[in-house]
Parts: sequence; structure tokens; C-alpha cells
Amino acid sequence: MSTEEVKALLEKYTKGETTDAENALLETWYIKHHHKPLLDLNEDKIEQDLNEVFNYLPKNQRVTNLWYRISAAASIILCLSLIGYFVTQNHTNTTVRKQKFAYHQDIAPGGNKAMLTLSDGSTIVLNSTNNGTLANQGNITIRKNKDGQIIYDLRNNNNTPPINAFNIATTPRGGQFQLVLSDGTKVWLNAASSIKYPVAFNGNERKVELSGEAYFEVAHNKEKPFRVVSNGQTVEVLGTHFNINSYNNNEAVKTTLLEGSVRILSGNKKELLKPGEQAQLQNGGFRIESVDVDEVIAWKKGIFQFKDDNIVDIMKQLSRWYDVDVKYDGNIPDRKFSGSISRNVNASQILDILSFENIHFRIEGKTIIVMP
Repeated sequence: MSTEEVKALLEKYTKGETTDAENALLETWYIKHHHKPLLDLNEDKIEQDLNEVFNYLPKNQRVTNLWYRISAAASIILCLSLIGYFVTQNHTNTTVRKQKFAYHQDIAPGGNKAMLTLSDGSTIVLNSTNNGTLANQGNITIRKNKDGQIIYDLRNNNNTPPINAFNIATTPRGGQFQLVLSDGTKVWLNAASSIKYPVAFNGNERKVELSGEAYFEVAHNKEKPFRVVSNGQTVEVLGTHFNINSYNNNEAVKTTLLEGSVRILSGNKKELLKPGEQAQLQNGGFRIESVDVDEVIAWKKGIFQFKDDNIVDIMKQLSRWYDVDVKYDGNIPDRKFSGSISRNVNASQILDILSFENIHFRIEGKTIIVMP
């Protein structure tokens, strides 16, 4: 391929006019070199690598899906950057195409943010507090460790029973947080979520109340079952790893088991899950199906993971993570998206990727407007 052919191919790609084979060629080339600075590759090198990749691709891999392969930058940005590189190097007067959509404002991603409400009603902003002891409640010490986790330590030096009190950890939109309960159970809270739990687990059960989404790694205790109450259901476990998504604006409450076993109850209905299964509670009934658990807990690993999701469901996630409102101007676009994107990029970068499917966006303050 000559330089002119490469330029023409990149132009076709930005217009959506490339064939499956050409898509495979360009996207695989990018996957191979996306970690290298663009200007480190001269024209001859780019031509050589494109030809090498094309010859390397098996015939049955002419169709690729960029979403599954690139987790940060939009393909359109890549192609426009390459075109700009060729134009700059050739010192031509060609006008470089600008980014498909220009955003006068941008929105930074969320981070570790949470509020802790103590049993006396006082509050602690967890993301702005220093490490160390935060509060003492009875013979329980609440502290923040060097990793930013909230830890509950039981002091049994005087044989007094633990205090019978509750705390509430709440993440705002644009926040997430991790805490370790007094029994050693680890909890990761997603954005716009809250969990109410006892400072110490007295009695014959360990019960917490969840709103929103959380991932649990429950400390094993066969004498005290762990129960999570959330949006019309109760999940019972002895010690296991699972995820609950119970946002009020979702159609179903989704409980996904990664390890161990859980029993889910709602009214007079109950289900027992096996690892790799997800229970969806909707309209008073359960539906059980096998799922990719890595997709379900991608949020915990800093990734948006989509699988045939429509734009409304995607924007719900963006709204929670970027702390924005979403409005629709005109008919809601009928598109399905699959793939993964980093949660650590600005909102505009994700919107750029979505806009590649002919959906338009506008950012106005703390509102994203979706247009067909």
C-alpha cells in the first residue's frame, strides 16, 4: 500500500465506508501499535506494518469489533490523528478534518467519594479525611487505612458486648468506595449507592440493606448467615462472592454469583444460584441465566462493559458515574452497543465512541443531551 492508499483508506474508515476486511486491517494495526507514540512511526513504517498485519490476518478474522479491542480512545480519533500526521509530514495545504463533534465543555470521571453517617447522625466525608482513626463507637474503632478503605475494628479488652448501632455509607453520583465490615466482609459500592449495616454483627445473623449496586466478598461464618436486603429481595449466604445491581431506575434487580452459593428470596419465591449464574427479579418473578461474570463486575475494575445495551441503559451508567443529567432531544436512537471502555476517561471520549454509530451529543453544564 502506498501513502496515498493509506490516506484514502483512513478517510473511508472515518466515513464508515470501509469493508469488513479493511476494518480488520486498520483495527488490528491499531491494536498492535496503540501503545506507541504516533510520531515515532514514519510513513514507510506505517505502510510496512499495515501490509504485514493484512498478510497476518486469518481469512476468517476479517470482521472485528473495535469495542472489544480498544478500551480508551475512539477509533475516529485514531483515524483523524493518523490523517493529520500524514498531512503534517507531507507539508500539504490540505485541510485536516476536525473531530466529529466538538465539546465546549467536558466532564471528568468519578472517583473515590463517599459519606459515612454514624449512629448519632453525624457525618464524615470519607474522601477528604486523613488516614487513621475516624471515630469510636462503643468498643468499635472506625478507621481509614492507607489504601483508602474503611475498616471496623472490634476491641474486646473489657469483655463488653459490641455496641448495637448502625452506620450508613453512601456514594454520590460520580463516586465509589470500599469498606470492610466488622466481620471482615468486603464491600465495594458503585456510584449513587448506599449500604446500611450494624457497627457490629450481634445476634444470629448478619444483615445489611443495599440501595444501588455493590460487590460483596462475604467472610465465612456458618453460625451467622449474611443477608442483603435490596429492592424487594433478600440474598442469603454463608460466605461467598456476588454482585447485586438494584438501582431503582433499572427494569430488574440483578444478583450475580461469582463464587460459593446464594439463596434469593422475594415474597414466596426463592432461587438457589450457582457460580456464573444471574437472577433477575422483575414483576415479582425470577429469571435465571448464565452470564459472563467479568462483564458484570467490570465496573469494580474501572471499566464500562456493554453487551447489546441500548443507549438509554448506557446513559444511565454515564449519568451515575459522571454525575450528569441526561435529556433526549427527539426520538431515542435505536442502537445496540457491545464492548468495553475505561471509566477513567472524560465523558467526551465515550461520547465520541458512541457517536460513531450516528448518535449526536451535546454537553450543557451538567447535562448531556442525546440527539438522533
